[in-house]
Amino acid sequence: MESAKGFKDSQIIILGICIAVATIVASLILSGGFLKVMKFWQHTITVKGTAQEIIKSDYIVWDCTFTRRGASLQEAYKQLKDDLDNVLAYMKTKQVNKSDMNVNQIVTTRVYQKDKNDKDTNIVDSYVLSQSIEIRSNEIDKIDAISRQSTELIDQGINFESATPNYFYTKIDTLKVEMLAKATENAKLRAESMVSSVGNKIGGLQSAKMGVFQITPVTSVDVSDYGENDTSALEKKVMVVVNASFSIE
Repeated sequence: MESAKGFKDSQIIILGICIAVATIVASLILSGGFLKVMKFWQHTITVKGTAQEIIKSDYIVWDCTFTRRGASLQEAYKQLKDDLDNVLAYMKTKQVNKSDMNVNQIVTTRVYQKDKNDKDTNIVDSYVLSQSIEIRSNEIDKIDAISRQSTELIDQGINFESATPNYFYTKIDTLKVEMLAKATENAKLRAESMVSSVGNKIGGLQSAKMGVFQITPVTSVDVSDYGENDTSALEKKVMVVVNASFSIE
């Protein structure tokens, strides 16, 4: 009986030793894997890369408005119609394509007489009619020049207003792809410069994420986390930022 009991105790001891050894081996394996993961993360570098381009807009949107005020609706309408004919004739002399122009509907405003307290009454004093023309064109230089010259129509007795044009660049999606590549290359150069000082080299790209992408006037130094899309300037500065991570060899 004692022999059987001793054999059983030996089995328990051996089993305990096996469990302990297995635990140690598993810990070593897991630790080794963890160290490899840590080694991987510790041997990467994350930098920002940038790229900038100066572009000229290739599409313009310009609005102009003319207004008439008359004692009667019919009087104001007749004058406004004459103004429209004169404005269209002027645009024709400037060789503006008819297909680029959109004549908007007339906007009518009633002006009421005032009482002795300078408050509106129910009596109509006059009518103000206004109409606008929107021009959308890729002949940007020509339309830009006309927008500045068009106040010549005031000399013809037309109450004419020229709005500031909006300028756009229609190939921005293609440009963005090209600039992202340049910004990533710039990030790699920065990373190489940083690690070369300690004798290391840059390996493969681990991850890349686009940061700020903005379009501003050429002279602007503003940077927005949300990006900007300027339409006020004919010439623009386009900037893109890329956050890139590289392995270190």
